[in-house]
Amino acid sequence: MLKQIYEEIKKYNTIVIARHIGVDPDALGSQFALKEAINLNFPDKLVYAVGSKSSRYNYFPKLDRYEMTDNQNVLLIVVDTPDKKRVDINRLDTFPNVCKIDHHPLIDNFGGIEYIDTKASSASELVLRFFKENNVEINKNIAEFLYYGIASDTNRFLFNTDYNTFQIVSDLIKEYDIDVEELYSHLYARPFSEVRFQGYISENLTLTENGFAYVIISNDTLLKYGVDASSAGNMVNNFNNIDEVVAWATISEDVKNGLFKFNIRSRGPVVNNIAERYNGGGHALASGARVKTMEEVQLLINELDNICRVYNEKEGD
Repeated sequence: MLKQIYEEIKKYNTIVIARHIGVDPDALGSQFALKEAINLNFPDKLVYAVGSKSSRYNYFPKLDRYEMTDNQNVLLIVVDTPDKKRVDINRLDTFPNVCKIDHHPLIDNFGGIEYIDTKASSASELVLRFFKENNVEINKNIAEFLYYGIASDTNRFLFNTDYNTFQIVSDLIKEYDIDVEELYSHLYARPFSEVRFQGYISENLTLTENGFAYVIISNDTLLKYGVDASSAGNMVNNFNNIDEVVAWATISEDVKNGLFKFNIRSRGPVVNNIAERYNGGGHALASGARVKTMEEVQLLINELDNICRVYNEKEGD
């Protein structure tokens, strides 16, 4: 399948690379690694990395503007995105030629060539696999994009990691002389406002008797701490080691888009099938969702609390 994607890339002079809304370092890392590698190996092709920008990740290059109206002879590659509604691109349905590289469970078929491996640590690991299988030349800059993606999506190798992950990352560091400390200084740097905001979340977590922890963060609170609706999602993994918690979520009001954003994590209960019913999705133990009303917020909280109850009952048998 990876060789088929490579053959598709060779066929098209214009290539657009997209990823999911609510961008993160793995989405950007896989996206920019793929763009830079195509530019390096096929310098005559036009390659666009598209999507909404995020000032938080300004250690990545600027995203491109793509405005072509006739996409018949354009190849669209979507990375790190399992469902059509979460692809961060306008008029997705106008692209007849699509390839997908993803490590999430399948939700939508995109109608083209799809390479999916849910056991992979990240989309960046799959892009690196694509490079290796097709003998694609890369450089240090591309290797660093991949490291950002892998390190971020595994939370510095705490999750979704096995010996293969360590092996490929070790090879990257050795071959391209990657300065890990420098990359981490970019990846985990935070403004003081977010440090204070994390304290607010810790103080205001609600913990149910079933072990579900959550915090609802209003727009007024975001304004008070000088952060945006994505900030809580960026620190959701910081609450992984609380003994009494089985699953947890940060719920942020996004006034600009008229939404409440859920970032959900779990130590055991499967959460992605629930998130999919609330305009979201993701991994079995790490997902996101978006709802429009406080009534839906409460419904989703109740469902997540219930799966914690069921999980605890099964574990107690």
